[in-house]
Amino acid sequence: MDIVRAEGLRKSFGVLPAVNGLSFAVHKGECFGLLGPNGAGKTTTIRMLYGYTPRDAGVLTLFGLDIDRDIREIKRRIGICQQEDSLDPDLTVRENLAGFARYFSITGAEAQARADELLHFFALQGRAGDKIATLSGGLKRRLMLARALVNRPDLLILDEPTTGLDPQSRQLLWDKLTELKGAGLTLLLTTHYMEEAARLCDRLVIVDHGRILVEGAPATLVREQVGETVLEIADPDRAVREFLAREGARVEDLGRRLLVHLDDGDALFLKLTREIRAEGCTLRPATLEDLFLKLTGRELRE
Repeated sequence: MDIVRAEGLRKSFGVLPAVNGLSFAVHKGECFGLLGPNGAGKTTTIRMLYGYTPRDAGVLTLFGLDIDRDIREIKRRIGICQQEDSLDPDLTVRENLAGFARYFSITGAEAQARADELLHFFALQGRAGDKIATLSGGLKRRLMLARALVNRPDLLILDEPTTGLDPQSRQLLWDKLTELKGAGLTLLLTTHYMEEAARLCDRLVIVDHGRILVEGAPATLVREQVGETVLEIADPDRAVREFLAREGARVEDLGRRLLVHLDDGDALFLKLTREIRAEGCTLRPATLEDLFLKLTGRELRE
């Protein structure tokens, strides 16, 4: 049984369609990614999944339960780590966990034991008695994630969980999420970090303007849509452009820089650097970021 099944989800704010007919499924035990530029409809979709934002149309089930009829049971079985810091500043680290457990009827010794377990898992036991104001951004994100696991959820929803974190904190959270997925927890992730999505996600969708552009495993999508390698050429001159045209290469022209998408770039790279020009030519593996920018464009989004 799919953990999440969405069919034809739609949500508009006035005349603006934020989600425009999304259909996808999240399988048990996988990490499923929801990627897209700002304003693509990711957060609106996430909020519909846990009942915060009502949908205008479409069918939405979690654990085989209807989101309208069975919302209380669904909320009991999900954990949510939101973008915004919603920790209680008047409580200590431990009290934030034990207090939140009461929303799920976990009280007393059981709540304290669960708080201890999560403090240890996220290496927060040394800060258990500290107030929230004394914590760094990385510590707060770890506590937010710990709090989302208080009720031992069957689905963990992560809305940009590592935004603004330093590399050490981000790596720690990635390791913990990988460990949770290995234990069988289903994850649904939104992120702007393509490295994060490539590392954690078994499958993902890229959405823009409320619609799905592609769906599949990250490595497979990159290979099919972009190629195995990317040849970057800085400050291309006429000779370089004519060479690539003769070779029939797939070129993304960025003006002062060319990106050449290749299935096997070694031969073309060697020919270019030996016969035309070696300076400013770099051959690298294709990435999920290449795919993301190819599909959604390079213009800035507000």
